[in-house]
Amino acid sequence: MNFWGYKRADGRAGIRNHVLILPTCACGSETARIVASQIRGAVNIIFNTGCSDVAANTEMSQKILTGFACNPNVFGVVIIGLGCETVPHKILREKIKSLTDKPVISFGIQEEGGTLKTIEKAVRAARELAAEASLQQKELCDISELLLGIECGGSDATSGIASNPVVGSLSDKLIDLGASTLMSESIEWIGGEHVLAKRAATPEIHNQIIKICADYEKHLKTAGQDCRAGQPTPGNKFGGLSTIDEKSLGCIKKGGTRPIVEVLKQAARPTKRGALVMDTAGYDISSVTSMVAAGCNAIIFTTGRGTPTGNAIVPVLKVTANAQTFSWMEDNIDVDLSGIIEGNLTIDAAGDLLLKKIHDVCNGRLTKAEAYGFSDIAVDHFCRFV
Repeated sequence: MNFWGYKRADGRAGIRNHVLILPTCACGSETARIVASQIRGAVNIIFNTGCSDVAANTEMSQKILTGFACNPNVFGVVIIGLGCETVPHKILREKIKSLTDKPVISFGIQEEGGTLKTIEKAVRAARELAAEASLQQKELCDISELLLGIECGGSDATSGIASNPVVGSLSDKLIDLGASTLMSESIEWIGGEHVLAKRAATPEIHNQIIKICADYEKHLKTAGQDCRAGQPTPGNKFGGLSTIDEKSLGCIKKGGTRPIVEVLKQAARPTKRGALVMDTAGYDISSVTSMVAAGCNAIIFTTGRGTPTGNAIVPVLKVTANAQTFSWMEDNIDVDLSGIIEGNLTIDAAGDLLLKKIHDVCNGRLTKAEAYGFSDIAVDHFCRFV
């Protein structure tokens, strides 16, 4: 299977060709938004951190920002800094340049003399990048260049018995074709981690999966917390999920059945192809953020209760098997799989349907969140203060 994509110098293929306006910190976010609004083909993110933080959180923020810039859906980057943030725009620019051959330009609001002067220069720079990007022609790419992020949010009883197994079927089909899939949200493996670990390609990977869950529960206990206090969420419970174990058994279904070949740290770029998992928080937007930073060029997102979420850099295809949710939130959800619950659609046939939908997205079809211009990100932090 092939798709028409944008070949990058590092060998990866993008399914979009964005000019990314990237703030280094919260103080640069609004200026980045205004710059992006002036340029066709430009996207921006709103970054709510990047300064006055502990070292571990600063490192994670930098990992996310550089990962966004290096994502294969990005043609070039214009960085907007303030000037007094923890990691200045010039340092971030050089870090990104050390990892990619993409054009990267940066400006500091304090250095340029304020917002309007920065906007003027950044818009000119972004316009030139957009003109260059427009010259790049799509090329026929093998499906092996697809790294599909797999996510769920607002789950209900239909998620674990229908939409998640269908995405699992999709994952198996893609991996058999040579593509890779990445499942995250390790807190939602707890209670089912022994089942997930059985898919490990090696004993080491098996032990990594078990250890991630054990360490997380131990960490929370040390802090006097219990993940079962927040999982399942109130919406999950209203939708019919009674325990985190029940939620986890449904959650891991979306990863499919193929051997897991690599366990990744949060926002880390994969080194192998096939079925991958990533250790992230259970907050869906944070998990999507980390998978985009890792290089996913598309995301599939199952939901039972419904969600509007999207990402500026990567298209997010949302799927539900709850007929009421699809009818009520049709403006937000792309695919209705309620036929499985009604008994007139099989898991395998639905997997084929999703394969076609993802193929269409790879070839340029906009998802609903993408058409609206949604841009949701959240950076998971190690330390929080009250």
